[in-house]
Amino acid sequence: MTHEPLDVLREIFKAAPFIAHLGIDLDSVSNGECATSLRLRPDHLQQNGVVHAGVIATMADHTAGGAAGSVMEKGSYPLTAEFNINLLRAASGDSLVCRARVLRAGRTLIVAESEVFAVSGGEETLCAKALVTLAVLRKDPEKRDTAKSPA
Repeated sequence: MTHEPLDVLREIFKAAPFIAHLGIDLDSVSNGECATSLRLRPDHLQQNGVVHAGVIATMADHTAGGAAGSVMEKGSYPLTAEFNINLLRAASGDSLVCRARVLRAGRTLIVAESEVFAVSGGEETLCAKALVTLAVLRKDPEKRDTAKSPA
């Protein structure tokens, strides 16, 4: 890899409006791994007072993207092609943490897994696990990206 992954991924996290709106923070990144955290707020909860599944899924997906981005060549970026998430238990507490790692990095697809933990009183409880397949896209200076629109 020819670029500093933490610097690049910090810029990606800052440039993603939805991630910034949710408050997901990039904690660490290394070759094939990424960790994020989220201090829970009332607007992250659903009607029964537990964390909304969409918040958990977004965190798992974006953190997997961070792990994938850490193994990609400069000028490339990940875009989720498919993901499956298992919500193992309702999440509540002070915060969420997510840890993702690349399972296989290919030339055109990367497969990563994410685990999301609810943190309460300093204790972590696994609440979700995701398997994420990401396409490797290359930036073209003339266009936004080289991916073909699905529509």
